[in-house]
Amino acid sequence: MRVVVDLARCQGYAQCAFLAPDAFRMQGEEALAFHSSPDDAQRDQVLRAAAACPVQAILVETSGPS
Repeated sequence: MRVVVDLARCQGYAQCAFLAPDAFRMQGEEALAFHSSPDDAQRDQVLRAAAACPVQAILVETSGPS
């Protein structure tokens, strides 16, 4: 699994950090830090976080069956 975040689109709503804290975290009030290759054990959390992003700034590329 590979995660890409469009940081120009990200508005710092932090929904991803709440839903997948091992993959996403806020640095300060607006800067997002993320793990670009989270463990497959985090798949469901990362997919939920991407779906919850209000500005659709998170792209998750998966390989193989979900």
